[in-house]
Amino acid sequence: MPDFRFVIVGSGNMASMYARILGQLPGLALVATVSRSGRALAGVPVAASLAEVPIPFDAVIVATPNGLHAAVIAEAARLGKHVFTEKVLDVTAEAVDASIAACREAGVKLGVAFQRRMSPDNRVVKGLLEQGVLGRVFGADLVVKYYRGQAYYDSAPYRGDRAIDGGGPFMQQAAHNVDIYAWFFGLPTHVVSAMGTFCHEMEGEDHGAALLKYADGMVGTIIASTSCKPGFPARLEIHAERGTVVLENDVITVWAVDGMENPSATGNTKIHNGAATAVVSDTAGHEALLQDFVQAVRQDRDPLVSGEEARLATDLVLRIYQNTL
Repeated sequence: MPDFRFVIVGSGNMASMYARILGQLPGLALVATVSRSGRALAGVPVAASLAEVPIPFDAVIVATPNGLHAAVIAEAARLGKHVFTEKVLDVTAEAVDASIAACREAGVKLGVAFQRRMSPDNRVVKGLLEQGVLGRVFGADLVVKYYRGQAYYDSAPYRGDRAIDGGGPFMQQAAHNVDIYAWFFGLPTHVVSAMGTFCHEMEGEDHGAALLKYADGMVGTIIASTSCKPGFPARLEIHAERGTVVLENDVITVWAVDGMENPSATGNTKIHNGAATAVVSDTAGHEALLQDFVQAVRQDRDPLVSGEEARLATDLVLRIYQNTL
């Protein structure tokens, strides 16, 4: 009998993905779902709210659209249930703060699915930056040029809006990459950005760029798009005193650092590319984070990506949106 039981809130593509994962990981089980549409997943009971779930459970997976996360997190916390939510934690600073506070006050764990942090090479580079091995970093340029057709935005009324999706690719498709950027470098002191809607009928931006200045002098740039056919792997270039490191789709592809061998740790962990499709076919990163989340509950520690860690991405995107020309 499974010793850790989940309820999934939501019934879309991400909810289906988590249902498949829970059917594969030993010791974990999906016991019910909560869905406004009443759509069933994996043959388990469907309820209208968490309070109406008729089966005992330990934790909730939030797989609703971005701007609906905080309400579900608050409900789960009131019930004393641990929470693992899809990215982003939420789309406003107020909702992020409320989610973190609700879980803290209830004494439950809050984990967030920024699975790119599980990439072996991302973890290697993070360690090198923390140790100062590369010397002073003076430039960091992130380019996330994805493509989504109009059919993607037409598939649900909230896609690309500000209230629920939180905006366009900065908050949605590029959020995972922005999270890595903020995980590596923290938050800037100054931001200026420019963006527009060029190729889609949608409320938010579909292409934009931001210029960032950091307290230590580092100059960074972030480009996020869903208008660049046919869609390209995300690329992060890091320029430092000792040389250059380039990661493409979370794998070191260029290593030009004086006096140091390429420390790439790329193994079997693969991370969803996302360049041209929202469909997640490789779930290794999600699986690793879910297993860590369960261990965090059992060991009474923070998950690898806690609510406080996950707020970095939302905070950075909001600064980009708030300082648009």
